[in-house]
Amino acid sequence: MNDFIKIAKEVLELEAKELLHAATLIGEEMKEATQLVAGIKGKLIVTGVGKSGLIGAKIAATLASTGTSSFFLHPTEAMHGDLGMIGKDDAVLAISYSGESEELIKILPHIKRFDIPLIGMAKSINSSLGRYSDVFLPLHVNKEACPLDAAPTTSTTLTLALGDALAVCLMKQKNFQKEDFASFHPGGSLGRRLFVKVKDLMLTQNLPIVTQQTSLKEAIVAMSEGRLGNVLITDSSHKLLAVLSDGDLRRALMRDDFSMNTLAYNYATKNPKKLDNSSLLASDALALIEQYKIQLLVVTNKDGILEGVLHIHDLVEAGIK
Repeated sequence: MNDFIKIAKEVLELEAKELLHAATLIGEEMKEATQLVAGIKGKLIVTGVGKSGLIGAKIAATLASTGTSSFFLHPTEAMHGDLGMIGKDDAVLAISYSGESEELIKILPHIKRFDIPLIGMAKSINSSLGRYSDVFLPLHVNKEACPLDAAPTTSTTLTLALGDALAVCLMKQKNFQKEDFASFHPGGSLGRRLFVKVKDLMLTQNLPIVTQQTSLKEAIVAMSEGRLGNVLITDSSHKLLAVLSDGDLRRALMRDDFSMNTLAYNYATKNPKKLDNSSLLASDALALIEQYKIQLLVVTNKDGILEGVLHIHDLVEAGIK
C-alpha cells in the first residue's frame, strides 16, 4: 500500500531543495531583467504555452498587481492577429522550460523584427528561446517531482518563484509602497485591510461623553446608553481627560471608598490608549488594539481633542484582519 503522507512530504522536500539550489545560482541576469522592465515605457507582455502559459498568466497578474503594467498573451492568439497588442515601448517575457515550444518560437522572429526587448525563461541558454533572448533567466532543475520525471512539477514551481522574484525586485526598484498596493486592491478583504482608514470606521456621533464633574451614577447611565462599555470624560473644550471602562467600574466596586456619588473621574483611567491619527490604516489600528488587549481605541487630534472612537467589533464587521 502506498504511503501517501510520505510521498507528499518527499514532493515538497524535493521542490524545496530545488528552489534552494536555484537560489544559489541567481546572478546578474536578474538585475538585468529588473532594469530592463523598469526602464520600459509600455507594458511587459508575458507569453507561454501549456503549463508554462498557466504559470505565465499568474506571473502577469502578480506583476500587474504590484505596480508593473503587464498582461498575458497566448502565442497562438498572437500569430492570429493579437501580435498587434505588443507595442514598440513594450517588452516580452517568454516562458518555455524546453525553450523549444513550437507555438512560442514562431512568434519570436516577429517580436525581434520590431526590436522589442525579450526576456527568456528556459532550462538552457542554448535553446531557441535562449538564443533569441536579450536577457535570459535560466531554470535550473535537476529533477521533476513527478516519479516519471516527466510532468512539469518542480520546473513550474521554480518558474513561478522566479516570476515572484522578478515582481519583488521591481517593487523594490520602483519603491512600491503599501499605499500603492492598496490602490490596486480596493475590493475584497485584502483591499479593506490596505485601503480602509480609521476615519472611515470610527464612531463620531452620539458618543457616551461626560464631564469631569459627572458622578459615577450618571456616568453609568451614559455608559449603558452608549452601548460601548466605556464613558469618555472630556473638559469644556472637548479635550479627552480620561476613559471609564466597565473594567474600571468593576475595580471600583472593590474599593473601600466606593460611592455612586463620587466623581466618575476618580475611578477612570487617566492615560487611556488613544490614537491621534485618524488617517492610519484600520488594519494598523487593529494591531494596536490587539497589542494593548483592549476593545476600544479613542481617536483624538494632535491636541488631544476628541474626534471619535474605534471599537474592535466595528473592525471585525468591516472585515479588517
